[in-house]
Amino acid sequence: MRLDKFLKVSRLIKRRTVAKDVSEAGRISVNGKVAKPATEVKVGDVLEIGFGSKLISVEVLEIKGAVPANEAKNIYRIIE
Repeated sequence: MRLDKFLKVSRLIKRRTVAKDVSEAGRISVNGKVAKPATEVKVGDVLEIGFGSKLISVEVLEIKGAVPANEAKNIYRIIE
C-alpha cells in the first residue's frame, strides 16, 4: 500500500493530500529512509513522522484498504 494512503486509512494523518504534502517535505521516513508518498508500506515497517518538533514512531501491524474509525488504531503500534 502507498505511504500516503496508509497514513489516511490509519488516521495518523486526516487527509491523503496532507499526508502527501508532509512526505514530500521529507518529514516521514520508512525504516530510516526518507519516504515519498508512493513508497510501498509493508507489515513490519517502522514509520517515523515529524509533527512540528514532535517525532512519532509507529510499526505497521496490518495493511487494509478500508478500516472503520474505531479499528484504525489496530493496524499500527506506537513505538516509545
